Amino acid sequence: MSSELLELIADAREQVLYLQELGVETLDVTLSEPRVAISEIRLEPAKPPVLSAAAISNLKSESSNSPQTGLTGVSRLASLPSLSQRPTSAPIRNAEAAGATVPSIRSGTDETLFGDIAAALPEPVETIEQIRAEIGNCTRCPLHTGRTQIVHSHGNFQADLMFVGEAPGADEDERGFPFVGRAGKLLTDIIEAIGFSRETVFIGNINRCRPPANRAPVPIETAACRPFLLREVAVVRPKVIVVLGNTAMHNLLDIKTPISKLRGNFQDYFGVKVMPTFHPAYLLRDPHKKREVWEDMKMVRDYLNSF
Repeated sequence: MSSELLELIADAREQVLYLQELGVETLDVTLSEPRVAISEIRLEPAKPPVLSAAAISNLKSESSNSPQTGLTGVSRLASLPSLSQRPTSAPIRNAEAAGATVPSIRSGTDETLFGDIAAALPEPVETIEQIRAEIGNCTRCPLHTGRTQIVHSHGNFQADLMFVGEAPGADEDERGFPFVGRAGKLLTDIIEAIGFSRETVFIGNINRCRPPANRAPVPIETAACRPFLLREVAVVRPKVIVVLGNTAMHNLLDIKTPISKLRGNFQDYFGVKVMPTFHPAYLLRDPHKKREVWEDMKMVRDYLNSF
């Protein structure tokens, strides 16, 4: 096998290992049909290039300055550090924008090839009122056909503590405020138990229109509505966001891990602490989980009291 092909295979293998370190799990690649069968390929020794005297002189000069280059070939990855020394980071995916730039959804480390970059929310360039005006009489997803009214986020626009659920229920759809039914009453009790009130926190949902029969919103619905909530987060700039249930957690952090595996452990959203915990509606069905939620909320309380 020719040295050029061996070098190409080695470089490809190194790039694959590097992508794995960066957190890339899959690659979508379309390969065209080969024009000749592999069995018909004949490898012949490569003919040396015809170089001018000036070109040879330049190459020799470059070779003396860098041990990785020379007349026989150049490793395309030679300028990168070794695999064991390279920093890793999760792939960053952009959130959907709804007429304005919103933060990318990411969690975990922000160490990159360019060094440590502190995660932070962008400076707000709009107000909650402007976001609501842009939402208008929204018809961006099919949920608008069955709603009574849009249920906007509610509370203190400068709150240190924010709660995010999945979508309005029947009571919320009727009254126009988030978390006002039985689950809302339980959430109020939880908020007051850690020393806050509904007037001092900010409460919202991933979706602002009630799904049929109170089902969880589907991706086409969350994709249309979620960007507005992310923009509200950038405006409010809370110190802690409590995500209530799987739908809220998955959409804010852009992950698929079950909430049962992450609850009780702070996550990160652009430098904001995120506490995943069970939805109050789930606690009404399984009161035994209230103890776990209480432990989560005590961690939130203690963190906020540390400031």
